[in-house]
Amino acid sequence: MLPPAFYVGWVEIRRMVEELPHMRMEEKPSSLRPWLACAYASRPFFGDGMAGRLGGMRTRVKICGVTTPADAALVERAGADAVGLNFHPPSPRALDLARAEEVAAAVSPFVAVVAVVVNPDAGFVERLLRRVRVDCLQFHGEEEAAFCGSFGVPYLKAVGVDAAFDMGALERSHPDAAGFLLDAHDPQRRGGTGQTFDWSQWPSSDRPLLLAGGLTPCNVGGAIAATRPFGVDVASGVEGPVKGRKDAARIETFMAAVAAASAA
Repeated sequence: MLPPAFYVGWVEIRRMVEELPHMRMEEKPSSLRPWLACAYASRPFFGDGMAGRLGGMRTRVKICGVTTPADAALVERAGADAVGLNFHPPSPRALDLARAEEVAAAVSPFVAVVAVVVNPDAGFVERLLRRVRVDCLQFHGEEEAAFCGSFGVPYLKAVGVDAAFDMGALERSHPDAAGFLLDAHDPQRRGGTGQTFDWSQWPSSDRPLLLAGGLTPCNVGGAIAATRPFGVDVASGVEGPVKGRKDAARIETFMAAVAAASAA
């Protein structure tokens, strides 16, 4: 696990990058370069202003539901920007803290580790952060902004898109979220359903939006063309016959499709 100063430092990193957008890395104070290098590497989930200045328009990729160190290494080799670890007990991809610590340890500092939780109690989140390297929390339940922002770690707020979805209300309710993940609506399973939603409902926003829900190597190109998201999130779409185990060929085909759609 990274030291507490790492998490607190993200706020200062973002402020410094926003204030010094025209400076090259070698021109920045030498004491800040290690922090800034990490910010550059993990930029997918820390705000579109910073990402826009540093990274262009490539669609970011988060591969979620990673359950083994070997799969974490596979995901990183394929070029994903983030690895998602699931802590929702009903999920077949759920991890305990001991296993999560092993998986996170297999991820280099240049790929973000995102912890997915659903209506957790504060004590669990605190134990998670003490034990496991977590760069970003993803709240997939009915958590309020004050709770989500109380742990000193950047967070994504996930929501299921249905007929009543209101992007403006979501932005107002969670003004400090690093971004939002829009998924297929399922109040029981909370993601990982393999189901898509109506992409014509995709909203406009000046905040980073991640598209999730039923993405596969076959449909992700069309999904990006229809929505132009900041990033995409996939779990079951890159798995083989065993839930929770990633398939190298499917991941590589998915990443190629994302790259092609981003360039179109």
